[in-house]
Amino acid sequence: MHIVNQDMVAEIMENGAYLYTFAKDGKEIILKGKEERKTHGGMALLIPFANRVKDAKYTWEGKEYYLPKNKEGNAIHGLIMDKQFSVIDKSENYVVLQYTLDHPGYPTKLLIKVTYSLNQGLETRINVKNLGNLKAPLVVGAHPYFIVKGKWSIKPSKVERCILEKNIPTGKIEEYTITQKDYDDCFIIPSDVTLESEYSKITIKKDETMKYIQIYTGEPNAVAVEPMSGAPDAYHNNLGLVSIQPKEIKEFYFKIEVNI
Repeated sequence: MHIVNQDMVAEIMENGAYLYTFAKDGKEIILKGKEERKTHGGMALLIPFANRVKDAKYTWEGKEYYLPKNKEGNAIHGLIMDKQFSVIDKSENYVVLQYTLDHPGYPTKLLIKVTYSLNQGLETRINVKNLGNLKAPLVVGAHPYFIVKGKWSIKPSKVERCILEKNIPTGKIEEYTITQKDYDDCFIIPSDVTLESEYSKITIKKDETMKYIQIYTGEPNAVAVEPMSGAPDAYHNNLGLVSIQPKEIKEFYFKIEVNI
């Protein structure tokens, strides 16, 4: 399905509430989505954890939970990417999608609502309600792949970086300066984030819920700049981890603004 507002158009798939394309003035801003590999294009949503969980297991409230493993032996990219959402509201310039997550690897049932709207940029609102009787750990993230050309830069460049061991944050932090190189790293950036190249200038405006940013350069001529509420493996290192209580609602927001 498409939403449109003046010079902007976005295409959203119900499977995974996945942003498949996003263009301004007829110019593609993100890499076109890939239905079979959603984290290699488009913008996948990562709920109820973002990026990796070490060894695909964790202990919560004294109980051990097991998650689907990837080839490296970790869980990755949440539990909703392949789930079919329902459209519960739509107009020309916005759409609201909904899915109820009920998974044996997670302590409770979540009602997840995602709103995409075009309003001087692409706004994403994620609303998560705990439908169960147990509290649960929660991290929310998004995985947009922005097209770049030539040299690119990210501002602010002087940030804090999560120290990694085998792609997993240890919980320790260091001062760091972002330059153009290959990344699969998590940074703490409470402010808005700008990605600029010859192709475009992208600003991710976000609220205080999304202060972690994963930068990934795994696709040619693109940089994934991923706003997240917590770090990879937050279920173990607690970086940004929140607990959602029974019947509680948590809300997350960010906006992608484009200058071309």
